[in-house]
Amino acid sequence: MPSKKLSPPVQAELTWPTRGLVAGVDEAGRGPLAGPVVAAAVILDERQPIAGLADSKKLTAKRRAQLYDEILAKALCCSIAEASVEEIETLNILQATMLAMQRAVLGLRLKPGHVLVDGNRVPVLAMTSEAIVQGDALVPAISAASILAKVTRDRWCAQVDADYPQYGFKGHKGYGTAAHLAALQAHGACPLHRRTFAPVTQVMARMALTAVLA
Repeated sequence: MPSKKLSPPVQAELTWPTRGLVAGVDEAGRGPLAGPVVAAAVILDERQPIAGLADSKKLTAKRRAQLYDEILAKALCCSIAEASVEEIETLNILQATMLAMQRAVLGLRLKPGHVLVDGNRVPVLAMTSEAIVQGDALVPAISAASILAKVTRDRWCAQVDADYPQYGFKGHKGYGTAAHLAALQAHGACPLHRRTFAPVTQVMARMALTAVLA
């Protein structure tokens, strides 16, 4: 089943200045062999601090889920967006990631005056932005965005696992683990796979050659 597009809310037109609002942005899913890349943007509320924000990869799944709910409840606003497998194939994974980040920022209910992005690149945005290496461990708003993005993508993997149980998406989350590569060898690629990624391309080429020689 193809991934569902996430529809961001329309940005609000405000009557008071929003230049002081800072959004944190991060993504999940650049490295996997399948599925969309997901990005999130978060503007935290200083009046409602959230304890325990950290790089999502350093947290347990249970703790991420708890923080996910708390972020949605306490942040001034949040937005989650994605770039599809088709867009990844057409644009390449870097540009698709930038597109997902753009969509996440545009989907914020409040327009930030400045955007902090995890990593060393920033998408093209209407406001000033800054790339921060290891920002998901250093900037709370980016940490919050990393948690929203990862939980969203992990839940997507659990959902599609029911449709394609032979691949084990719920376990490896689309990454190129030994089990995933073995499943690719046994079953070929499904519509969720990124066919321009080398491991998938190689498996498809070998299967095509085997079919020709058979």
